Amino acid sequence: MRQNARVAADHRRDYQDLVDELSELLGAPATLENRDFELIAFGTYDDEGDLDPSALDPVRTRSILTRRSTAAVRAWFEGFGITRATGPVRIPPSPQAGVYRGRICLPVRHRGVVLGYVWLLDGDPGPDERQLTAAMSVTARIGALLADEAQHDADLGRELRTALSAEHDWQRDMAVAELRTALGPRADALHTVVCVAPWPSADPDDVPSARTVPGATVLCTVPWDGGPSHASGAAGGTGRCLALLLRLRSADVLTPATTAAARLLERARGGRAQAGAGAEPRAAGAGPLAPRTAGPAAGIAAPRAGLAELGAAWREASAAARAALAEPRLGPVAEWASIGPYRLLTALPPGAARDPAAGALLTPAHRELARTAEAYLDCAGQAARTAAALGIHRQTLYYRLSRVEQLTGLDLDDGEDRLLLHMALKAARL
Repeated sequence: MRQNARVAADHRRDYQDLVDELSELLGAPATLENRDFELIAFGTYDDEGDLDPSALDPVRTRSILTRRSTAAVRAWFEGFGITRATGPVRIPPSPQAGVYRGRICLPVRHRGVVLGYVWLLDGDPGPDERQLTAAMSVTARIGALLADEAQHDADLGRELRTALSAEHDWQRDMAVAELRTALGPRADALHTVVCVAPWPSADPDDVPSARTVPGATVLCTVPWDGGPSHASGAAGGTGRCLALLLRLRSADVLTPATTAAARLLERARGGRAQAGAGAEPRAAGAGPLAPRTAGPAAGIAAPRAGLAELGAAWREASAAARAALAEPRLGPVAEWASIGPYRLLTALPPGAARDPAAGALLTPAHRELARTAEAYLDCAGQAARTAAALGIHRQTLYYRLSRVEQLTGLDLDDGEDRLLLHMALKAARL
């Protein structure tokens, strides 16, 4: 792990130096992206010809400003065979695709595996074969760096996964100790944990590089069954979720976490679309109370300093993600502090919040009555507000509430009965 600590030193300067070297060698500004088209570094080249505004076509502008490209852009470029190429690939301009100038793509490989791409705008006359051959030798050095970083990320990811999902305390304690050693002073910094669920890939190591998520320290996937938010990845899980350990500057400002969560959700949605229908989570409205978020969603834990409460932070983050999946108004990114009664409900064992009184109400035949009861209780028992929220006449509301009382045997004028029904309805969303 001491070696991991050395590898963990920021590679950004190394990448930037190599990209600047390529820019000088080729006489044009080069851009380095990983294989998921996420920006790593871009070079500058002091040549007035490269200040032409036409160089900043929409694709290049988006890549630099947002540090990533869309799935459509990725598919368009991959259509030229860059994933299989071992040498430079020239790509013609295509204004309809937002590519106003042609590109030269230099695939970055390590041991035969493509790990990224170097891009430069093709000019007239553009780099010659001798320059491109020399440039490919530089991409080989970039490939070695990317491979080292990927191995480092994978090692830390495995330690984080063990810290969050190990069955035995001693395993978790050892993993946390290894993380502390690898992260050094960063282990004591202020951080939060983010959960993105469900994650579309079944491969435990198929996660973004920590470098591509601002503020990220470690990412990994953890077993996810959509059930209790306990850290244990018990048998029976049906998928995976993503866990992110993220640095913060202030406990009062969670913007870095919400930004990172939104970026990861965008990637998860793209991966879910590519995975096909078999990767779809439970459909909206499939439970007793509709609508339900089709997913994925993200949860953010309360900020903490150090790794001593890593397990508790993960329970909060995964609980918030469950709440965001269950309750659309909370998502798609929910903070633990904002999920209200779900803080208690997600901590209960499976089935503990199911009460026989609500059983008959929570059947498909009475879905509208359940929705009415939940809206009434959400509105603190105010009939006018409830009727307006549901778009129904007040007499219709009173009729439905009387049917709810008949089905459940509960008195909606009684505070404890109302509390019982309200919690049972919220639990049903989970």
